[in-house]
Amino acid sequence: MKNGKKPTLAQKKLMKEAGKSPDKWFVVKALPDELHVVHRETGRQAIVLV
Repeated sequence: MKNGKKPTLAQKKLMKEAGKSPDKWFVVKALPDELHVVHRETGRQAIVLV
């Protein structure tokens, strides 16, 4: 599993809009047009488009 960081307030808002719970996801990579996130428990990866 990639090591992620806790999402910032702005990233939490984007994740909520995309239907992801910010409490369950870490941010692995933050690009200008997308967020790469990984699930805390399962290790599943996803991309949230901005």
